Amino acid sequence: MTAVTGPDGLLRCSWATSAPEYIAYHDDEWGKEIRDDHGLYERMTLEGFQSGLSWITILRKRENFRKAFDQFDPERIAAYGEQDFDRLMADAGIVRNRLKINATITNARALLELEPGELTDLLWSFQPADRPAPKTMSDVPATTPESIAMAKALKKKGFVFIGPTTSYALMQATGIVNDHLADCIAR
Repeated sequence: MTAVTGPDGLLRCSWATSAPEYIAYHDDEWGKEIRDDHGLYERMTLEGFQSGLSWITILRKRENFRKAFDQFDPERIAAYGEQDFDRLMADAGIVRNRLKINATITNARALLELEPGELTDLLWSFQPADRPAPKTMSDVPATTPESIAMAKALKKKGFVFIGPTTSYALMQATGIVNDHLADCIAR
């Protein structure tokens, strides 16, 4: 599907117009560069929680996630114990999934094993060479050789619950790749 006209008459990626939250996320965040460890850790976590769910679910719960996970402060999350895990599993404001909550804690600990800026450098090292702008959503892949390599590199660094598809979604969300359609206003 090509770009579609939003309620304001502007052309956007076809996925971005079904809800006000999608429009705001598409226009203001998706594909914008994030080059700091904290911001990338938050997005990695949210992309992991989205796995198997609709992104709108995560967008609508994002502030709850931030509150529940101490604003995604990796030092605080890395120190979480059993009581914190139980608190998170009881929090109806977030997605309550054991594997995803454990991954958030494990990944905070993995991040703290890195030098400051190392996560940013690692993720951005997988930025592909320029490629043509996708004309339709069918031109947008679910994985790429770069996202497969990124997932492998993250796993070697101790990160979990981050496969090639989640890695590619992370690349899209953080501007490592630009998958806005060719005729989208955000391109």
